[in-house]
Amino acid sequence: MHQADPKPYWNTNVARHPDILRAVPEGCGDALDVGCGDGLLARKLAVRAKRVTGVDKSPEMIACARDLAAGHPDLAFVEGDFLTADLSAAGYDFICSVTTIHHMDFEAALIRMRELLRPGGTLVVVGLAREASVAEWAAMIAAAPVVRITKLLRRARGPEGMPVAAPQMSYGQVRAAARGLLPGMRYRRHVLRRYSLTWDKPVR
Repeated sequence: MHQADPKPYWNTNVARHPDILRAVPEGCGDALDVGCGDGLLARKLAVRAKRVTGVDKSPEMIACARDLAAGHPDLAFVEGDFLTADLSAAGYDFICSVTTIHHMDFEAALIRMRELLRPGGTLVVVGLAREASVAEWAAMIAAAPVVRITKLLRRARGPEGMPVAAPQMSYGQVRAAARGLLPGMRYRRHVLRRYSLTWDKPVR
């Protein structure tokens, strides 16, 4: 067994983990976590998938992930840019990404995820976007007190050294682009300033 996390933590990314884990297909063989950071979600996925790969371009995050997963033979971590990283050509039954896609070219990243996903597999992307429309700003303002209070009560924090970037795309742009690339995808905007895209790849 891999060692337990020495300091469990919660933040608005971790808040989405239960939904992501529920989306893992029954009998999942291979799962991929894009932008795995310190590997927290990948370690949780290892309970639901036979083999889990995490990919991240931060050497510090990958080193931390490997250390925390020591002794777990079915957890592997790849250091590199997801768009060019050497990943299994055989594909994956489940692919997820949490607040990482805004660090990359959105369409290129979604296309690569779509290509790596096996027919019948599930993709879940949790992301950040910016407010652009009146409705988007209204939703953000309405949710702000809940976000503040929840973060305070849960003592929100994350692993040190996690790269940060401001999102360039608006919620509307994300939804429109994803619909064009992933026909039938399900879009949700969450209270804690995140959106999620869920897509089941058709079986050919």
